[in-house]
Amino acid sequence: MPDDAMQGLAEQVDTAQWQWLRAHNERGALILVERMLELVTVGERVVADDSAMVQSWLASHLLSKPTAEQIAAWDAVPAKPFAMLVVSPFVLIQELDLAENDVTASA
Repeated sequence: MPDDAMQGLAEQVDTAQWQWLRAHNERGALILVERMLELVTVGERVVADDSAMVQSWLASHLLSKPTAEQIAAWDAVPAKPFAMLVVSPFVLIQELDLAENDVTASA
């Protein structure tokens, strides 16, 4: 992927609270990205339709759909922050600590 396209993805990474992401989960669009992976790198591979890499991450549980237990825990903290990147039709998310979210940390 050209550097300008990757830069474009990097600029689209945002922070969102769980309560804003829940609807995406209900339509099956959320993909949880483990923190050892870069969100932009995963987005780049999804956009490039690199099914071999994506399947490898899925098999290694580095990418997954949120579990019922995770959803229940996040429902208990609706302001839980996530880094997010929309790569249609998916929304890639990565958990953040509450302290990593400026809005929540200063509230």
